[in-house]
Amino acid sequence: MTGTLYLIPNTLGMNDDQHSNLLASIIPDTVQAMTAQLSHFVAENAKTTRAYLKFLGQQHALQKPIQEIHITELNINTPAQALEGLLQPLLQGHDVGLISEAGVPAVADPGANLVRLAHQRLIKVRPLVGPSSLLLALMASGLNGQSFAFHGYLPTDAALRAKRIKELDDRSRKEKQTQLLIETPYRNAAMLEALSSHCHSASLICVATDLSLNTETIQTKTAAEWKACVSKQQLPDFHKKPTVFLFLAA
Repeated sequence: MTGTLYLIPNTLGMNDDQHSNLLASIIPDTVQAMTAQLSHFVAENAKTTRAYLKFLGQQHALQKPIQEIHITELNINTPAQALEGLLQPLLQGHDVGLISEAGVPAVADPGANLVRLAHQRLIKVRPLVGPSSLLLALMASGLNGQSFAFHGYLPTDAALRAKRIKELDDRSRKEKQTQLLIETPYRNAAMLEALSSHCHSASLICVATDLSLNTETIQTKTAAEWKACVSKQQLPDFHKKPTVFLFLAA
């Protein structure tokens, strides 16, 4: 009998003063307990996953000592031909947890390819409840939650990025659809400047940073209002912090 591939949610980050009893406000206790029972994981980064399991172990005893837990890595550099090998513990009957660096796996995450292959091999896939920065941002934005699209990262080239923003602004206007984006945290200011410059002045733009942390900030303003903030250097406190950008054309 094959094992089950559990899709394990992670926190969206940890504050320096955060402690283990606060984990329950982010990850359900039943999910914590399920995670603690697994001895095989596929993770974006083995080191940070071990740190998370150590933190989790303060609330739930781990099935094995951390040094004996089997963790293999799956990230953007993992070749497609390596995915079959990652499924071997499952085919041998072991349950395996697929865990992201932050939030839920397989959403804006390389784990989606492994989940697809698991379905092809008739391996049971079970998603567990946890935080998604994209949905939290959408919930809090005040923008259209009935119709939305996530586009990941936009081009880093300024001209190509401007062209793409204008295309998405037009699409948003025609379809009344909220557009969601993410950016490498050190380029957050450049992304906000581009959005405020190339969206229609009345388009609504939401900037959601450090979601679920005690440093969380969420602000929705028009493109014109954000452009004024940029010109005055009155930017959100989002430098090098995970941020979701959303916009809805007027």
